[in-house]
Amino acid sequence: MTRVRESDLYLPVKRLLEGQGYTVKGEVGAADVVALRAGEDEPVIVELKAGFSLSLFHQAIARQALTDAVYVAVPRGSGRASLKALAENRKLCRRLGLGLITVKLADGFVEIHCDPEPYKPRQSKPRKARLLKEFSKLVGDPNTGGTTRRNLVTAYRQEALMCLRLLDAEGPSKAALVAKSTGVPHARRLMADNHYGWFERGSAAGIYGLSPKGIAAVTDYAAELRRLAIDGVDDSSRGEAFTS
Repeated sequence: MTRVRESDLYLPVKRLLEGQGYTVKGEVGAADVVALRAGEDEPVIVELKAGFSLSLFHQAIARQALTDAVYVAVPRGSGRASLKALAENRKLCRRLGLGLITVKLADGFVEIHCDPEPYKPRQSKPRKARLLKEFSKLVGDPNTGGTTRRNLVTAYRQEALMCLRLLDAEGPSKAALVAKSTGVPHARRLMADNHYGWFERGSAAGIYGLSPKGIAAVTDYAAELRRLAIDGVDDSSRGEAFTS
């Protein structure tokens, strides 16, 4: 497989800019590509790289001291991973106020994915609300930041553990009692959905108990249950969840 060189990108990028009325020169000062229209004094600078890298963005940011019109140019790959990387790096370019160009080396096709412009972040109110809701519902601080998300302790799992603990202590109980004693208002739905397989319906309506898997979970999650009992006492949002 032929190794891609930064210089392979130069002629396709040069042709693109010349087609837009620029005079283009390579390796001017510290810049890979500099383009200038007659009568203008605001140059376009393009930094070429064989792939996305931190050094590419460092160089492009440094060029912003010379002009607002700074682009990065990389080869255009194929496949799902390449498309994902392109989308993510396009977001990064927009955040940094950089333009993004890709070049298909097979045929020299050049595409501009975004132009340099001031970044105006748009916040998602629904996503922010979900974040704050999860934060408020978590009892204590059960997760170490930066660790794998595979075994993440979510607020939902904590609520299921609260129901598990109550049923282990009290035996089969009415869903309304479980909701009141644990401070989990949707305990009935949670036990009915039975995401973890810990619960089973009793013979009477509205009664829930522990399944064999739930009985085993009392031992398997003993450490988390103890932590919930300790953290829950000082959590005013839980009311009497762990005081019974």
